[in-house]
Amino acid sequence: MNAPLCRRAFGALVLCALSIAPACGARVDAHADTAPPALQTTLALILAGGGASDFKSTTLIGVLAGPNANEEVAKLTKRHGAALVKAYIGTFDFVVADGLRLMKQRDFTLPAAPALDPKDGKALAAALYAAGLDPSTQTFSVDNLLDRLVSRRLRVELMKDVTVRYGRKAAASYHSVTLEVVHDLRTA
Repeated sequence: MNAPLCRRAFGALVLCALSIAPACGARVDAHADTAPPALQTTLALILAGGGASDFKSTTLIGVLAGPNANEEVAKLTKRHGAALVKAYIGTFDFVVADGLRLMKQRDFTLPAAPALDPKDGKALAAALYAAGLDPSTQTFSVDNLLDRLVSRRLRVELMKDVTVRYGRKAAASYHSVTLEVVHDLRTA
């Protein structure tokens, strides 16, 4: 087999593995497996998005990005296309609704008050970024973030539900776009 073809085949295999790993619950951070969820931060995120019954990811992005919200959405649309951004927003809304459903089934009780003001987008963006950091490598991942917001077990169930409802591509897009948004807002 020629070398360029081998590199392309290997690259395609790596991309395939990376695109389905999040949907299959793959992870590397052992700390998040045992750390209790940061439910006060979870509550702040839910409240920033409009509350449990009225959550909208667009509302959350508006809080997190503040006056830069339209710019952030335009940047995502330019990079990924309107259809993917629309699908991402729908997937994000589903993740929160399904997460709340799973938390209720598992008798998770959200605290009475959030850890921080849910209207303080800068503080919430910083808290979400910090929650997604692997303590040993200080690298951010969406899996770490979800593990800290709802627990590893619920994150795995959530991603299975996303995959069943929307497909592996949507699950991978959810991870990659969320990663991009969190990094953008962290540096804004």
